[in-house]
Amino acid sequence: MPSQHQGLRGSLTSYGDAEFALFLRKAFIKGAGYGDDALDRPVIGIVDTESGFNPCHGNVPQLIQAIERGVMLAGGLPVSFPTISVHESFASPTSMFLRNLMAMDTEEMLKALPVDAVVLIGGCDKTVPAQLMGAASAGKPAVQLVTGSMLTGSHRGRTVGACTDCRAFWGRYRAEEIDADEIAEVNGRLVGSVGTCSVAGTASTMAAVSEALGVALPGSATPPAVTADRMRVAEATGTRAVGLAEEALTLDRILTPAAFDNAFRILLAMGGSTNALVHLAAIAGRCGYRLDLDAFDALGRETPVLVDLKPSGDHYMEDLHRAGGIPRLMLELRDQLDPTALTVTGRTLGEELDDAPAPFPQDVIRPRDNPIHSGGSIAVLHGNLAPGGAIIKQSAATPALLEHRGRAVVFEDAADLAERIDRDDLDVDASDVLVLRNIGPVGFPGMPEAGYIPIPRKLAKAGVKDIVRISDGRMSGTAAGTIVLHSSPEAAVGGPLALVRTGDTIALSVAHRSLVLEVDDAELARRAATAAPPRPRPERGYAKLYVDEVTQAEEGCDFRFLQAVDTRASVPSRRGPA
Repeated sequence: MPSQHQGLRGSLTSYGDAEFALFLRKAFIKGAGYGDDALDRPVIGIVDTESGFNPCHGNVPQLIQAIERGVMLAGGLPVSFPTISVHESFASPTSMFLRNLMAMDTEEMLKALPVDAVVLIGGCDKTVPAQLMGAASAGKPAVQLVTGSMLTGSHRGRTVGACTDCRAFWGRYRAEEIDADEIAEVNGRLVGSVGTCSVAGTASTMAAVSEALGVALPGSATPPAVTADRMRVAEATGTRAVGLAEEALTLDRILTPAAFDNAFRILLAMGGSTNALVHLAAIAGRCGYRLDLDAFDALGRETPVLVDLKPSGDHYMEDLHRAGGIPRLMLELRDQLDPTALTVTGRTLGEELDDAPAPFPQDVIRPRDNPIHSGGSIAVLHGNLAPGGAIIKQSAATPALLEHRGRAVVFEDAADLAERIDRDDLDVDASDVLVLRNIGPVGFPGMPEAGYIPIPRKLAKAGVKDIVRISDGRMSGTAAGTIVLHSSPEAAVGGPLALVRTGDTIALSVAHRSLVLEVDDAELARRAATAAPPRPRPERGYAKLYVDEVTQAEEGCDFRFLQAVDTRASVPSRRGPA
């Protein structure tokens, strides 16, 4: 196949004279020491997301070196350039608020620069979806490389890792089961190296999802950040990027309904983060596909959780890597995957699985007849509290609470929660249902992970480990509990969560996929008619753009003007059990 790369002739600056634009471009870059031979090669962009405020990306300089080596071995010219870098714990008010900004940055830089293909280096929760959203819209060949998970640590002889164990220890501290000295000690033990969270949080889930989508190399999701395996993956990714440039293999040929079907299946089978559903909806929306929540729920009913990984199980990402990683999981699910989906290797998923390493005995990836959880990891709920849908990660919930009726205890917003949740005079018991509203895409804004709603201190001290919680926000993929999320439409745009009053009865039935506020329609109409006026919205800047344009969770919380102009189909596809 003849090479299709444009090199420095791509994306020329508009001077009214294309040859002069190329002449000027070459003059400037030759000033950096480049020769004509280098400048005649395919240009492979490398998105540099290193930041001193992003320890999940602490290995990016080493990854860039390995990518450059792979690009040059394949005859390409590697050129790195920076974009926004977003870290979950270093972004106020929430990293989700900045995901769309990073996607815009990525898209516009890919369009503006003369790159024939690009390697996207992402890791922390919102960076990988932002990059895939931007790259899908930019229309240039791209391959995803994740930074990889951190190493685990050890606390008093016990293996620990961020961030399921972060939450578990903090819960014990709030319950006064451990003291200030021990919580300070464990704080320095939870994160063993740079890299992303070492459990099935959003970062690890998006790494697995990227491999399942076919936008990352086979076997690339699970090598830890500071290992030789991760560097070899980076080198191979650089080499393959040159092939993508020469073949002009763009993401629209890879991000097909078949690819999304496979990604949803892997998300469910690994007990992955609920956030990945929002991100997949956003990526799909860039490609002209709409998320069908009911089809996703049907897929979940037939997909058991097979990966014994925290928070649904007991292991860590480095254990999953040693067990064979995502290719091994795909082999277990092969008859439920679409083998025709094209991948960035230029081959189909079926062809890649034909050449995948043979399975070997291990205890992290379970066989289908011995799952971690047989009922699916994420369930979709409907009812008068969530006409647009809500979700619950049932694999990480308390089974006895999945069918529950209780009295609502309402918190108006995150500030109200912070002010009252630990008060001794809070009127609450373990049978109640905690409701937190105004933390959705518009209400916060940015839909923070405050949906994890901590156990009230008075109950935690009494030994209560779980309680039903409902919100229009998100929670971390590292969290566990009987927690209903993404209630849509959110309270801030008139959703029914705004009408709940403390003392109302709420009925949750995961078996029937229902979430019902047991208040009659006439009373709800009366409450709606006398509701307080909407809260003031931002009047300028990015915050105004955000609240004016952000969609609800089922559409991915993307900006409406960034979605594809036409909707071509829904994903996942509606098909019978495999």
